[in-house]
Amino acid sequence: MAPPGGTQGGEAGEPVHTVLTVLRGAEAWFERRGIEAPRRSAELLLGKVLGLDRLHLYLAHDRPLDEKERAAMRDLVARRGRGEPVAYLIGTWAFRGLELAVAPAVLIPRPETEELVDHALARLPAGGRVVDLGTGSGAIAIAIAVERSDAHVVAVDQSRNALVVAEANAARHGVSDRVTFLHGSWWEPVPAGMDFDLVVSNPPYIDPSAPTGLAPDVAAHEPPLALYSAPGDPASCYRAIVAALHERLRVGGSIVVETGLGASDAALALFRTQPCLADASLVADAGGAPRFVLARRT
Repeated sequence: MAPPGGTQGGEAGEPVHTVLTVLRGAEAWFERRGIEAPRRSAELLLGKVLGLDRLHLYLAHDRPLDEKERAAMRDLVARRGRGEPVAYLIGTWAFRGLELAVAPAVLIPRPETEELVDHALARLPAGGRVVDLGTGSGAIAIAIAVERSDAHVVAVDQSRNALVVAEANAARHGVSDRVTFLHGSWWEPVPAGMDFDLVVSNPPYIDPSAPTGLAPDVAAHEPPLALYSAPGDPASCYRAIVAALHERLRVGGSIVVETGLGASDAALALFRTQPCLADASLVADAGGAPRFVLARRT
């Protein structure tokens, strides 16, 4: 069955396709297919088509859609029905009140990562220098720069396509002069002798040989480079990060990383074996899941 375009009604049985009927039809279609958050998905997609936010969609509930608009909505609904993430379909996603461009080259920012920024900001000294390893969309680096105008941020990623997205996001939020983007793997592109008060990262930690709990749409559409550790070694990327901490993280500085899906214990154990680190701890997110490993440079 094709995605919904509207309902029958009006004079002489002519089809009437309004904001409200199209929203209801899309929501019902998503529900039948088990799509997560069907109403929100319908609102975001129709808002993308019409250039309206949620409030203005409902204020315009009786606004008719023309054939071009209906065709655009049918296409987006069909793609969402096949599992494409809403964020990629609309091209943006919210993170700590910032609207960030997203694309299949970058992970979609999660609410849990917003909490990582809270932990990072609490440990960032005035005028401090931060490095975000594996920046992706730039969400962490840009949020820190926006919320702390005194901070100097370096953001690293090995994906050139991801850096294109991140640089556009930095420009969009007016922090390009305080976020330096570097292309390369982990510490490799960071200039010799540059050290930091804070290291942050949301690295790949899902074991591709045992991706337990990974949502099907994430596995199918989000970038493997940003998702998966080395096979059988969920701590592989954390190992790359801690390898240079003794020379890159200033004494008294902090490291804050995100973890999850079977990697948290391995990440914590690794941090606790580093001679240059102290007070390594595993902190739960707002949902109670073990999510962040924090430590201090001695």
